[in-house]
Amino acid sequence: MTTMRLGKSDLEPTRVILGAWAFGGWMWGGQAEEDSLEAIHASLDAGIRAIDTAPVYGFGRSEETVGKALRGHSGEVLVFTKCGLRWDRDDGELRFVSHGPDGSQQPIYYNLKPDSIREECEASLSRLGIDCIDLYQVHWPDPLHPLDDAFGEMLKLRDEGKVRHLGACNLSVEQLETARDAGFIVSCQPQYNLLDRSIEAAILPWCRENGVGVIPYSPMGRGLLTGKISATHEYPPSDHRSKLPDFQPERRAAILDALAELEPLCRDKGVSLGNLAVGWALAQPGITAALVGARNAAQARENARAMEVELDEGEMGSIRRVFDALG
Repeated sequence: MTTMRLGKSDLEPTRVILGAWAFGGWMWGGQAEEDSLEAIHASLDAGIRAIDTAPVYGFGRSEETVGKALRGHSGEVLVFTKCGLRWDRDDGELRFVSHGPDGSQQPIYYNLKPDSIREECEASLSRLGIDCIDLYQVHWPDPLHPLDDAFGEMLKLRDEGKVRHLGACNLSVEQLETARDAGFIVSCQPQYNLLDRSIEAAILPWCRENGVGVIPYSPMGRGLLTGKISATHEYPPSDHRSKLPDFQPERRAAILDALAELEPLCRDKGVSLGNLAVGWALAQPGITAALVGARNAAQARENARAMEVELDEGEMGSIRRVFDALG
């Protein structure tokens, strides 16, 4: 088990953090609770000691599942969750409309109003069955409500002992600076993987310079970088990947060709393509840990092995060149 200090906090998560988005059965084509519980327990058995979730993941279902799985493991696992996306209040700007877990069309709204944040925090604590959230994060910036107000309310929650540390997801550098100036932020959670390296331009350097930990999500490109998704696989409309550009058949075929070039390196190291993708992200300067989702126990055990991947500079460069050529 390998850990790293998160920014300037006293949190030391394992370098692979279990991502709990799919446990909500929302936007991933459904999910059985039994599989989720087994994935969480397998992750714990494999040495993972941090889980990241959010209220909107399945409209409370992911947090409830995490809470159920962690009963009897109090204090053993760091619990991270978020605020700012509501399905149960409409006093914010519409973010998108998605398929709910029951198949219905469900609007999702931005909402970082102070009273909404407090309401979400209390609900998350109840669903998770804990007294204090280890890392409480802004999920997305709210176009209508000032970040300063949101940060102020979250600082109150920290002072009240309901949360230990504060972070943010999906912020620009300018917004990160606002969070820093408020005395707010220990971590940043952006998307980052071999297919999307946009944070290397500004966000990752800024976080390194300011001592902010970086916990990227989708290091395996929502599963594409495992090499297990064929170019012809069809996704149901309820699966958000059906609409993403990288998941269109022609693009998937090109990605599979690129991954085939990395298979000899995987064989030499005795790891999977997914492990290699996560290990590559973890090897980047400034990356604290990576969020890696699992749908079942086997995936959870496999994902934990990414913490064992070691890459030298030559191997890192070779991997990057393969994906530079892909575009």
